[in-house]
Amino acid sequence: MPDHRDAGGRSPHLSEDEQGQAAEHSTPHALVIHEIVREDGEAALRRPVGALAWSALAAGLSMGFSFLVQAVLAAGMPETAWRHLVAGLGYCTGFVIVILGRQQLFTESTLTVVLPVLMHRDGRTLLTALRLWAVVLAVNVAGTIAFAALLIVPGVFQAEVVHSLQTLAMEAIPDAFWPTVLRAVFAGWLIALMVWLLPSARSARLLTILFISYIVGVSRLSHIIAGSVEAAYAVLTHHASVQDFIARFFAPTLLGNIIGGVSLVAMINHAAVASELEDRHEAGHTKERVADPRA
Repeated sequence: MPDHRDAGGRSPHLSEDEQGQAAEHSTPHALVIHEIVREDGEAALRRPVGALAWSALAAGLSMGFSFLVQAVLAAGMPETAWRHLVAGLGYCTGFVIVILGRQQLFTESTLTVVLPVLMHRDGRTLLTALRLWAVVLAVNVAGTIAFAALLIVPGVFQAEVVHSLQTLAMEAIPDAFWPTVLRAVFAGWLIALMVWLLPSARSARLLTILFISYIVGVSRLSHIIAGSVEAAYAVLTHHASVQDFIARFFAPTLLGNIIGGVSLVAMINHAAVASELEDRHEAGHTKERVADPRA
């Protein structure tokens, strides 16, 4: 059945040029989006470890600005019930820098590199994906710790900003494990969905990043990289321990982000186009056999 979203590109009532214009304004088919995202994942899997590490370090450092800008906005506002709604805009900063700058962020890879694994279904691709995850996660977190260390240098920020930094930092280390996992599931789900939406966003890419990341920030959902800056700051300022960082923030947040990105986005969106991919794959083999009778 034709997809109504791109039917204008095949309309008999339009000239060839007009059909092209209609096709340019249509929403890409889910299969097209799948392949764009998968190709991004394939390219990431082919990158050398050194290139991945440097890109991941840049992403970890960049995500620190989400923490800083939130604190600056909160410090400049009166104590009101809606202050967090405005300060939450600062949370978007790091995501805009990382995604538009094509830096390697762990939560993006819970979608992009999983699609090649689901397509190839072999041990080599799985091991390569796990290697990428390990490198990117470790260096992302190293970047966030380095950024947090810069924030504690005395005299750099006003007392109001320092107070806001401390308040936000402690919010990143909750007491309950499973509620944190669930908040992290929502965060991983949303960030992976954002990556899925970007190929069809076109000129609205910036707005898409702002909208999705704002929801994550204002809802205080748990994101493994953005939250690592806050949690590391709490440890470095002696408001939390390393054990708090690992057990109360890192472990539940990592678990939830992976579940949200892999299970709820990568696997479901892949399943939605898997049969079509298989049909086209078989059709391609049939054409090859017809073209070469010796096959």
